[in-house]
Amino acid sequence: MTNKLAIIFGSVILLLLAADLLFNQGIATIFLGRRFLDLLHWVEFWR
Repeated sequence: MTNKLAIIFGSVILLLLAADLLFNQGIATIFLGRRFLDLLHWVEFWR
């Protein structure tokens, strides 16, 4: 991954997070965080 691509990718992620906080009070971010934690617990179970 080039530096330019990494900066663009990071900027898109930050813009999406900002849009979620502005328009949805961060609910989508909280939902994805909880689902990610569920995935981590599921993977930990199979370890």
